Amino acid sequence: MALSASIFKAAVRIADMDRSHYGTYSLTLARHPSETDERMMARLLAFMCYADERLSFTKGLSETDEPDLWLHDMQGQVALWLETGTPTLRRIVSACRKAEKVVVFAYGRGVMQWWRKNGADFGKMGNLEVVCLPEALTDFMAARVHRSMQWQCLVQDGQMTVMDETDTFEWDWRGSVRLPARKAVP
Repeated sequence: MALSASIFKAAVRIADMDRSHYGTYSLTLARHPSETDERMMARLLAFMCYADERLSFTKGLSETDEPDLWLHDMQGQVALWLETGTPTLRRIVSACRKAEKVVVFAYGRGVMQWWRKNGADFGKMGNLEVVCLPEALTDFMAARVHRSMQWQCLVQDGQMTVMDETDTFEWDWRGSVRLPARKAVP
């Protein structure tokens, strides 16, 4: 018998002063049986970084032709494709063909090895940005996973403060390691 996804609820309040975006979101995160808490929280963090009413979670690991999150423009085209982890070069090339902008939130112990293997090829893709998530941040968020969560996110001058009910983590979101350092696509 196949295992089903575990459902988590997250109430997220965003105050992104850098983008003048403010919102409260009631999110449902379905965690695939093979997905770790760290990966699920990296997906939530990707949402916080690009929060928008049109940004949505996809079927994730259950659907190989979709990203973890995406945002469609008014014509139905993929404007933003968000991946977490260390996807294959083939997957990233495919994503860059399908979307106006692709952002990978890389995390975990194998990030630098993944980068050494693929970085030169990634540098050829003008609509790709890779953000290396600090291990301390993904550990912080993964340690606070509950079936029902409340998070707040404040972004000001490139600094992100992520808070749950009891703890706070500050992260230099705009100054974090970005591979490759390329001009952002609007």
